Amino acid sequence: MSKPVKDLIVAEYRKRFEGVAGAVLIEVRGMNASANNSMRLKLRKNSVRVTVVKNALARRAFAQTPLESLSAGLVGSTAVVYGAESVIEVARDLVKIATANDKLELKGACMEGEWYAGKAGVEKLSKFPTRVEAQSQLITLVLSPARKVMGCVKSPESRIMGIVKEIESRLEKGETISAAS
Repeated sequence: MSKPVKDLIVAEYRKRFEGVAGAVLIEVRGMNASANNSMRLKLRKNSVRVTVVKNALARRAFAQTPLESLSAGLVGSTAVVYGAESVIEVARDLVKIATANDKLELKGACMEGEWYAGKAGVEKLSKFPTRVEAQSQLITLVLSPARKVMGCVKSPESRIMGIVKEIESRLEKGETISAAS
């Protein structure tokens, strides 16, 4: 391949992966065509794209970008899986697909410049909370003490209301109420 063609491919990779902060590397070499197509269709429903890359050219394109750490996994037949809201969602989808299809090899992933090597790294990444999930967990933690305080404030009030209702029902029945000792 001539140098101008290589430069065009590198420019295309830079354009395609512009703004992508995380991705997962997979190898689909052993998968048959129907399994590969069904995997791509499942991923496409979640706005996830799969791009088979030439390793040396991808290394050049990813240099000095958030995807630079992917260089560690660019060996052999490689496809870059990216898109969706976060790379965590991509990793979750791929882990589900890989359990159903043993031919799909998870090579690793990167998120915000950090490399997660191999299948174990992708599985670890898939267990992280997404940004939305982390925000909701944080809000729950912040509001939890206030809920407990409100529960303590309301509980004596509910006991008093229970006593008042009991007195009211006894008086309606005509019973006498004796003083508590």
